[in-house]
Amino acid sequence: MLQQFISHISRQHLFPTGQQVLLAVSGGIDSVVLAHLMHSAAFPFAIAHCNFNLRPGDCDRDEQFVRSLASQYSVPFHFIRFDTLAHARSHGQSIEEAARTLRYDWFASLCRQQGYPAVLTAHHRDDSAETFFINLLRGTGLSGLHGILPIQGLVVRPLLPFSRSDIESYARIHSLAHVEDSTNSSLLYRRNQIRHQVLPLLRQLQPSADTALADTIAHLQSVEQLYHALLQPLRRHMVTAHPDGTIHISLQFSQLPQLGHLDSQPLRFQLLFELLRPYGFNASTVTDILACSASGRRFLSATHHAVLDRSVLIISPIQPSQLDSYPSLAIEHLDNLALAPDPRQLPANQALFDADTLTLPLALRHWRQGDRFQPFGMQHGTQLLSDFFSDHKYSLLDKQSQLLLVDSSDRILWIVGRRTSHPFRVTPSSRKLILVTVG
Repeated sequence: MLQQFISHISRQHLFPTGQQVLLAVSGGIDSVVLAHLMHSAAFPFAIAHCNFNLRPGDCDRDEQFVRSLASQYSVPFHFIRFDTLAHARSHGQSIEEAARTLRYDWFASLCRQQGYPAVLTAHHRDDSAETFFINLLRGTGLSGLHGILPIQGLVVRPLLPFSRSDIESYARIHSLAHVEDSTNSSLLYRRNQIRHQVLPLLRQLQPSADTALADTIAHLQSVEQLYHALLQPLRRHMVTAHPDGTIHISLQFSQLPQLGHLDSQPLRFQLLFELLRPYGFNASTVTDILACSASGRRFLSATHHAVLDRSVLIISPIQPSQLDSYPSLAIEHLDNLALAPDPRQLPANQALFDADTLTLPLALRHWRQGDRFQPFGMQHGTQLLSDFFSDHKYSLLDKQSQLLLVDSSDRILWIVGRRTSHPFRVTPSSRKLILVTVG
């Protein structure tokens, strides 16, 4: 396995083998085997470990194990501890999504600070098959069906040619100690359901299922490359950059090179989706654009405007001044609930909060896709901010201009002038209060 590992890295040019790279090590069998292979191949590396504080006792055990492993190999050791549950709650994410975001943001930061050219993770062939099914169920389209790619930005995955069985065999041969994550057997997570239920059933139905899946994923990767290559002439035909900085996309689908008369709505949707994706527009907006016939209608992504002008879509970036210029923010600390103003009688530019429920400093920002909050009066759960906007008949420009008050954990405290968030409300038991004035 070692020689195959070295050959694969050399053949695919996965990372510069003479430079020290960052190795993500959880302490599980996969990352322990990757560390052993890197050490045996004499590739210079440092170790990074994330403590997500999700499993009392076990997370600290894992951290100590990986620290000892770094000492055994005499390599630099980086570690960080996250409050993953708090991050997930404040960002409206699942625990898996929160852990992934925290992990990869930290890896990227380490690479910038320490000059590592790549961060290596221990994803293997079985992980790629699991990802294929996860994305299949999500309906992500072709881009989600290529499994796990060997290189994505700074992230490199040198174990993709190997199966979980290969890795377990290597660990046994070399008597490699590792730690077990108890959540790996929990069927609460979709990935584990696929790992422990779907894939074993497929292997029972077809003994060569693993090989067939790997071949299919490889074919889809090639198809995706071909697909994007064929899109280029269509992009050149339909997309024009203008000197004023705007992008014009023709919506005249009647005659296109290679496609002829394009009267299929699914094909029109797919083509326009690919043309608009670089500007942050999602599938829902593409559907709205295709259904719209009114010139002057505006559409908005997180980064761009799009205006329909007859059969042309004119796209322009949202200027930084539109997003970063905020009114003044005044904060007054109150220690006496009896002397505090009635929150119901405050003007629209003021709001009152329980100081013990939030973390300073406070800041203003605009909304982002996926933002969630718990509106005042909602006892349980959260609501997508986009749904709140729809319920309250926000126009696209209203959405763009709406300010949010957030705390240092980026939790939404207030849709300024509209609605405060329930968890930060003033109650009879509140001891310290914060009065916020915007503008």
